Amino acid sequence: MIRWSDKSVYLCCGYTDMRKSINGMTMLVKESFSLDPFDDALFVFCNKSRDRLKILEWDGDGFWLYFKRLERGYVKTFVM
Repeated sequence: MIRWSDKSVYLCCGYTDMRKSINGMTMLVKESFSLDPFDDALFVFCNKSRDRLKILEWDGDGFWLYFKRLERGYVKTFVM
């Protein structure tokens, strides 16, 4: 977990099926990670080739699902 301006940031280890929408991502957060998707947090997922990111966020009255496709390069792996 990382903090981003008073928000917790959870990075999903491994890769995620990027065809999942908000409902699929919230189910992953609940069932796979035993976390509450309604928390004041960001949940970050990437695909197998690490050139696409999705971030799930609850803003109080709905979910935001951010999507980023990298045109060059890939997401660097994190070492903690």
